[in-house]
Amino acid sequence: MGCRAMSDEVRNILGQLLAFDTTSRESNLELIHFIQNYLVGLGVETQLFHDADARKANLYARTGPAGQGGVMLSGHTDVVPVDGQQWSMPPFALTHHNGRYYGRGSADMKGFLACVLASVPDFLAQPLRMPLHLAFSYDEEIGCLGVRSLVAHLQASKEKPAMCIVGEPTEMKPVYGHKGKLAMRCHVRGHACHSAYTPHGVNAIEYAARLINKLTSLGTQLVATQNPRFDPPYSTLQVGTIRGGAALNIVPQDCQFDFEIRHLPGVQVGAIIRELEQYAETELLPAMRQVAASSDIQLQPLSQYPGLLTDLQSDFAYWLAQWCSSDEFATVAFGTEGGLFDEAGVATLICGPGSMAQGHKPDEYVSVEQLERCMKMLTNLRIWMMA
Repeated sequence: MGCRAMSDEVRNILGQLLAFDTTSRESNLELIHFIQNYLVGLGVETQLFHDADARKANLYARTGPAGQGGVMLSGHTDVVPVDGQQWSMPPFALTHHNGRYYGRGSADMKGFLACVLASVPDFLAQPLRMPLHLAFSYDEEIGCLGVRSLVAHLQASKEKPAMCIVGEPTEMKPVYGHKGKLAMRCHVRGHACHSAYTPHGVNAIEYAARLINKLTSLGTQLVATQNPRFDPPYSTLQVGTIRGGAALNIVPQDCQFDFEIRHLPGVQVGAIIRELEQYAETELLPAMRQVAASSDIQLQPLSQYPGLLTDLQSDFAYWLAQWCSSDEFATVAFGTEGGLFDEAGVATLICGPGSMAQGHKPDEYVSVEQLERCMKMLTNLRIWMMA
């Protein structure tokens, strides 16, 4: 396929992908079925892994010779909301302007998906010496939740890929590492009463504030372990949301806050959670329950994914540098599904078109130049897999 035809095909596929509203709260099945029909039309068998409600699905496909090994190209299909953002063009349609393709998910990461799909016919045109795997997931944007069933399938498979490229937007520079994340919710249950009789109540907001202060103190411990390859070079902790109270003249019965720990690969954060639980059990709950026995503090995990730190001296890192014509290996601040694949025994690196500087923003875009560089990487990969 010529360069012009390939460019037109990428644009055509990207336009169709952008037209599907796959915000994480919505179903992704229309997009998944579009990809499935496209691949089946090319003679590629696919498997779907649905969520419990059958509203969303991961798609996995494999082509090439039988056996384990080979390369997997992976990306998520969900996007973040456009609510409250001021777009100057339609978010769920492709707009081409000044060498850029605009639309929600164009950079993060439907541009990569379009390139992968457009390259499949060329991968099929001649025999490969190793398998090509394709993996498209859901609910990445809310904590890498959806891909778990696909990862479990790969772990149990006798034909597991050896390497994986996750096509998150890195400006086509190879990325070998990112931090892991633990997100949790704390619910403080107090006892309501009229504010004129404050001592007869248990103020959930005040006790939540004491827990947040404790978390802030615990977070300072994370600075002790540093890795200069990351920015910031240590693990971080922050409280992102808090909700509580009904009216100023009512002692608040409930308060809920969410917090996250973004930790360096290999850093164990369970000790912080255990210390927070111990503080709640020994310092706060006894005083709360002296006033109201029903008082409680509950910690609930929201999401968790591991960090990624791939060996830069590996053959895979050397090959990816050749495929994308860049040896500027780096780490990124955002998380990906790469750590989950790596934990499953699939060596993983991150490399894709566009920049996260445009992701999650109004008028999100990916440049045509970045998509062309991605297609060049995939061409080099295909030639390597045929050699």
